[in-house]
Amino acid sequence: MGFREHAACVRRIVGIVLAVLLIGGVAVAVVAGRDSKDTSTATKTVRGVIGSEKAEFFADPDVVKTLAAKGFTVKAETSGSWAMEQLPLKGYDFAFPGSKAPADELQRKSSVKGGPIRPFYSPLVVVAHRGAAQVLADSGLATLSGKSSGKLLMAPYLKAAKADRTWQQLKGARKHAELTGTVFITSTDPATSNSGALYLAAASYVADGGRVAADEAAIDRTAPLLKKLIQVQGAQQTSSDAPFRDFISGVGNPLVLVYESQVASLLLQEQQQELGDLVVLYPDTTVSSDHTLVPLTDPGRQFGELLSTDGRLRELAVRHGFRPQGAAAEFTAATAGHTDYIDQQLTGIHQAPVPTATVLRAMARRTRG
Repeated sequence: MGFREHAACVRRIVGIVLAVLLIGGVAVAVVAGRDSKDTSTATKTVRGVIGSEKAEFFADPDVVKTLAAKGFTVKAETSGSWAMEQLPLKGYDFAFPGSKAPADELQRKSSVKGGPIRPFYSPLVVVAHRGAAQVLADSGLATLSGKSSGKLLMAPYLKAAKADRTWQQLKGARKHAELTGTVFITSTDPATSNSGALYLAAASYVADGGRVAADEAAIDRTAPLLKKLIQVQGAQQTSSDAPFRDFISGVGNPLVLVYESQVASLLLQEQQQELGDLVVLYPDTTVSSDHTLVPLTDPGRQFGELLSTDGRLRELAVRHGFRPQGAAAEFTAATAGHTDYIDQQLTGIHQAPVPTATVLRAMARRTRG
């Protein structure tokens, strides 16, 4: 064997030895990290199904980095909150719908001890273009507290919906050529989507004199009105993301039901230029979307508890517009510069109780019947 051949052989042997040592070193580091509870490297992968309104939060590189530092890699798939119960959840570590009712159903399928975890929440709001908001206010269906926020008066609005009021019948609408046809709020499909189902919950509560629907008789009393609210919309989306993006881009219906978090997220991430003439109307009787994590495995519970307790993750949740449970000051501080849009204290806004999942599903079916 010549010198060159011998040297090449030695280099190959040394390379192999170094590779083996490197692999061994990594393996030792991972095991050591676990034994010493070192959270600098992601060591545990959890798989979950989430409501689409949380997709941007989980895709945020800062969220991914923070979770990795705490020992978690999250693989999340999106689904309508009310469709999660129909999914085969074997192999998942958690389910994360947008409210308590579907979470309660999912919890019954979980053998993990302890109840659901609610890291953060967001009230439902209606976004409107400034012209439409002013017309609603002039006609007694809303009040405005400035150029960019106000309240939707649910009882007058539902009365107008029941009467099939058109924009042309409202005061001042003739100044706005884009306001034509029946007045309605675009919502998501209540059979599969959380925001659409909660819209029915708030509307039925107001329409039935402040009573929570609990049986078939209660559903009967409001079914005709709820059917109008839904059927006037035509085809509906299964996620609030698409109609909100349509609204921001200047197309679609002038009134759209979304989560406050979607508006706050744009504001807090310095994308105000995208808001244009947007006005945020808080329904005077609304329902908050309590984002509720259901642990399906012990790692899923550990992950859910981390979301609730870790300060950096709460900070990032606020950046995406969510209100952390039990930490109102964090949201208030973050949105201090955006009170022209955001009602930090939800002043004068009544929270409607939500019927059981069984009742809400029955309501949703009646809107299609």
